[in-house]
Amino acid sequence: MAYYFPFGQELHPLVQEDTSPKKVFVLGVYASAVHARWKKDGQIVCQALAVASEPRIFWDGDPAEAKQIIDSIAIPPELGTLEPAGKQLNGPSAKVLDENILAPLGFTRADAWLCDCLPETRINSSQAKVIKGRYNPLIAPYGLNCVTIPNRPSAFCDQKRCAEITEELMRSEADLLVLLGDIPISQYLNKVADVPYSTLGEYVDLYGYGNTTETVINGKTIQVLPLAHPRQIGALGAHSERWHLAHKEWENNR
Repeated sequence: MAYYFPFGQELHPLVQEDTSPKKVFVLGVYASAVHARWKKDGQIVCQALAVASEPRIFWDGDPAEAKQIIDSIAIPPELGTLEPAGKQLNGPSAKVLDENILAPLGFTRADAWLCDCLPETRINSSQAKVIKGRYNPLIAPYGLNCVTIPNRPSAFCDQKRCAEITEELMRSEADLLVLLGDIPISQYLNKVADVPYSTLGEYVDLYGYGNTTETVINGKTIQVLPLAHPRQIGALGAHSERWHLAHKEWENNR
């Protein structure tokens, strides 16, 4: 089934493009989107409206690329204009990944196979509010498409998706698995490996923040490194100061 963003772009999954052998496999939660600032009559209708799938997994929010994508989206002139929402609202997790996770481990993007529990974006509560209040009333008068992307779920990774991730992990040949936050632990690792923890907090209580342990997945012994989600690490909006400081200390010690 096809899903569509406001103003008509079709949702597509984000997957690892370079499938050569890698040193590290990074598992996040779910894909993000390209965000646009929607303006009408000089006023901001929405500061950051999700309007398209990112061009690649953990996209860096390149302004020129964002502009090219957003400029290709047709919007009736009577409804205003779309422009890039800004680098701080497009691709912030990519900067955290590159600078605060991979670099301290001695890796670059070329060394990493990137994956998400859910390889597609979903509509969070703030996006849903704007779509319901500002976009949906315009659908009938202007012949706009309905937004059909599902809302953000609580379950990101079922057994079928776990099997797909494991297949990617084996293809990557990586010996280190980095998990970003609680969800990759509870919804992936707990389903494919026998480990005595289901959250980052439980892992840290047992082994300390930023320390690796060994586990067996699909018959292969792999080093596992659970870390905080990029939102926490980079203090991106609402975040946990505990995990922000714990990660900063880990970086300093590296």
